Amino acid sequence: MLTKIIISASRRTDIPAFYMDQFMAGIETGAFHVKNPFNKRVSVVPVEPAAVHCIAFWSKDFSRFINGNYGPRLEEMGYRLFFLFTVNSASTILEPHTPALKDRIRQAKTLTKRFGARSVWWRFDPICFYRHGSDLMQNNLTDFKHIAEQMAGMGITRCITSFAELYAKVIRRAKQITGFSFVDPPLEKKIRVICKMADLLESLNISLYTCCENELLESLGNAQNIRAGGCISGSFLSDLHDGRISRAKDSGQRLEKGCRCTLSRDIGCYDAHPCFHDCLYCYARPKGAPGKSKEKFL
Repeated sequence: MLTKIIISASRRTDIPAFYMDQFMAGIETGAFHVKNPFNKRVSVVPVEPAAVHCIAFWSKDFSRFINGNYGPRLEEMGYRLFFLFTVNSASTILEPHTPALKDRIRQAKTLTKRFGARSVWWRFDPICFYRHGSDLMQNNLTDFKHIAEQMAGMGITRCITSFAELYAKVIRRAKQITGFSFVDPPLEKKIRVICKMADLLESLNISLYTCCENELLESLGNAQNIRAGGCISGSFLSDLHDGRISRAKDSGQRLEKGCRCTLSRDIGCYDAHPCFHDCLYCYARPKGAPGKSKEKFL
C-alpha cells in the first residue's frame, strides 16, 4: 500500500489568507518546487491526489478561502482537507491585520458546518505577556473564555497552545513600539495560567494540548487535562481520513522543545511568500503589503 504524504500549507506563511491562487496553480501542475529555508535547496513535492493523504491548511483568516470556494473545489479534485485555525484574542497591537474576532469566529462556524468539526483544530497560540505604557503586565487572554465557548458550541474538541518564544528578532521588533516590551513570566505564573485554561476547556469538553512546552509539562507532573501535542498528528489524520501515512516524528521541527508533530511536507516559503498579518510576536519576517509578492509555488 502506498504511503501518502500530508501537505502542510503552511507553517511558514498564511496561504489561505494570501496565496490561494498561487497554491491552486501548483496543484494544477501536480507538484510544488519548495526552497528549504535553511540550506536553500529546492525539492519537488508531488501533489497529485493519489500521492496526497490530506492537505493541512494553517491560517488566521479563512475568509478568502471560504469566499473563493476553494475547499469544495479541492474536494472535487480528490483531496481531503484539515484545518488549523489560529484564533487569539482581539489585540490589535499584537495582531494588527487579522480580521475582527467576530469575523474569525464566523469563519470557524462556516468551516465546521461545511467540513465537520473533527476537521478543525483551534490554535490559541501564542499566549503573550507584555507591558505597554505602564508597569502593569498584560496578556492576550482577554477573550479566551468567549472564544472557547464559541468553539465548543461548534463541536470543536481540541485547543493547541504555547507561550510566546521571545526570539531576538521579536524583541527588536517590539522595541519599535514606544512603551512596549514583551515579558517572559516565571514558570509558576505559566503553570497557573495553563491550569486555569485547561479547567475552563475541560468544562466545555475541549482538550488542551501544548506545543513545544517540555519544561512546563514536566513541572505540571500528573495533570490529566493538559497533554503534549502536535499540530500535525499522523495517528489522528489517519483516523480522520483513511489511508496509510507516516507516524514518524518530523525532525525538521523543534523536537528538543517537545514538538510532537509527525511528518508532513511544507510547501510555504518565508522569503518568497511573506505573511502580511504583521503579528508582533511572529518568528517569521512580516513585511510589505498584500499583493506585492510575485512568486508562485512552481
